Amino acid sequence: MKPVIIAVLLGSCLLPLSALAQSGGCDAKRASIQQEITYAQAHGNASRVQGLQKALSEVNAHCTEAGLRSDAEQKVAKAQQKLAERQQELQEARDQGKSAQKIADRQRKVDEAHADLEQALLDASP
Repeated sequence: MKPVIIAVLLGSCLLPLSALAQSGGCDAKRASIQQEITYAQAHGNASRVQGLQKALSEVNAHCTEAGLRSDAEQKVAKAQQKLAERQQELQEARDQGKSAQKIADRQRKVDEAHADLEQALLDASP
């Protein structure tokens, strides 16, 4: 059963990651930071403006679509690994005949890991 789950998860992450390469990731980051700069200026928050301007210069200097795709791939891979570990822990708890409460706790952790993976996949899509 585990290989089937892993295969489905791997397959589901390939399409969003390829779509990320076509999105305006760096442009979107720049626009978001610029919007926050405008907001901070409007509210007289000079230290925030300074920090955001530094962040904007870093994005301008270092942001690449390949880098964003790589980051997204790493987040998805970490989330997949965490989900697999949580599923293993749940299965071990069931195999060892742990209490219903412990099994429920492990199931909750599996559900949280699954939600984290879904969020990572959403973040990786345009």
